[in-house]
Amino acid sequence: MEERLKAAWWPVTPRGVAAFARAKTGRLWLVQFIVAVLAAALIGWFVYTAWFSVVRSAIQQFPAEGEIRFQHLHWPDESPQLLAEGHFLAFSVDGENSGSIRSPAHVQVEFGDSRIRVYSLFGYAEYDYPEGWFPFNRTKLEPGWAAWQPMLLAGVVLGVLAGLFISWSLLATIYFFPVWLIGFYSNRDLDFRASWKLAGAALMPGALFLMATIFVYALGLLDLVQLTAGFALHFVIGWVYLFVAPFFLPARSGDTTGTRNPFTQQKKS
Repeated sequence: MEERLKAAWWPVTPRGVAAFARAKTGRLWLVQFIVAVLAAALIGWFVYTAWFSVVRSAIQQFPAEGEIRFQHLHWPDESPQLLAEGHFLAFSVDGENSGSIRSPAHVQVEFGDSRIRVYSLFGYAEYDYPEGWFPFNRTKLEPGWAAWQPMLLAGVVLGVLAGLFISWSLLATIYFFPVWLIGFYSNRDLDFRASWKLAGAALMPGALFLMATIFVYALGLLDLVQLTAGFALHFVIGWVYLFVAPFFLPARSGDTTGTRNPFTQQKKS
């Protein structure tokens, strides 16, 4: 078993996760980096194709003049009206926030006279406009969006990368002690450092499952509730691997449990 553990690399099975307890920390970080890059690329692709295109279409429907001044939207065009709509995101203008225009999109952003209302399957939330003066017209926002879109996309990708590494490190720090307790009571060769590495590796199968869920959601085969359920389930998958993987480690040195048949008599010399 020890040789198989050393040869393991990809944490998709309990034995593969257990292998990282004996691997170098750099190997764990490398695999986490690969998974994080895949996740960041997936999220970036989804945001660009599902959201950014709708934002661009909505801006093209803005009037030539318009602004936000003193937390109030000055909209010279007709209202209410639907600005742009996709499968996942929609934008509308409704000065009274009457909700008369409802899109089947998973998230709808509605601009009212004094507040922004965001609808989803979970209801809606309201936000006040920021203080100060801001342009809210096609003339200013269209070239501004074209200039800022690459930087926003890069920010999303880098934010996902950083967020995953930070969250995985924090969760591994929280989970390593339960992992060590499982190893201690099951008599496995597992110290604190190895427990931390195993805990970090045990988060990868759940992350891969969540990536698959997001991809299926991006194809339009899941709704927002199912996506939320998938997000919750990816934590459960990590907990399962945390509990099972330590049993694939070798027993502590000096342990002979199960190595000799107690019903077999030793031959006398």
